[in-house]
Amino acid sequence: MIDEVDAALLALLSEDTLPGTDIQVAFDAPTKEWTARRTAPTVNLFLYDIQEDMSLRQEGSAVEYDEDGAVVAEHDAPRYFSLSYLVTAWTSRPQDEHRILSILLAGLVRHDVLPPARLTGTLAGLGLPVSMSIAVPPVRDRGLADIWTAVGGNLKPSLDLVVLAPLAGSRVRAAAAVTDGLRLHASDAYTGADESRRLNLPDVPAEDPAAALGVPRERELPAERRRRGGGSRPVGPRR
Repeated sequence: MIDEVDAALLALLSEDTLPGTDIQVAFDAPTKEWTARRTAPTVNLFLYDIQEDMSLRQEGSAVEYDEDGAVVAEHDAPRYFSLSYLVTAWTSRPQDEHRILSILLAGLVRHDVLPPARLTGTLAGLGLPVSMSIAVPPVRDRGLADIWTAVGGNLKPSLDLVVLAPLAGSRVRAAAAVTDGLRLHASDAYTGADESRRLNLPDVPAEDPAAALGVPRERELPAERRRRGGGSRPVGPRR
């Protein structure tokens, strides 16, 4: 799911927000070593925090049907995670960096959700909105200055981008539909003959109402057993 959010953001910035420019998009940690290797104007999206939004956790499962309306699987409810990105611009002049940040802010603030056309993989398959916010004060106690200290870089103007993305729950396939009827195995107490047959008899005449309702017909007893009084007599030791 995280790589799918990265891909959606990359497409959104490259094709919608910064089209026709030579500005690169990266997802590296903005360390001093990375800054020294940079050779072109760059927008960097550093994923610095991943946390589950517990207020959106749901219980239960959803049922998946096929084209014929049969149940094929059950899915646990998706769980939502906040992905926080530190967005910075890198050029040789601060004025150019401010201009790029202004373009990013104007472009991203128009989107409350990632455009569905940019979603791929499981995010596209779920069909759920992937919300996003830009430059909203973080609800956590940790400030962005602490992030710069952690990565060993120099403090720069930045935008805090938060994407709330669903993670697909586990999928349990349903058991295959039963297409074969119950098989009945019987043994004749008088002759010792065995018989095995299915209860859902094929090609039942339409005038047989019991069979039309799926009720199996009773097997006709042999003539010899009818003369003896039927097959309901208990079998026991002879006296």
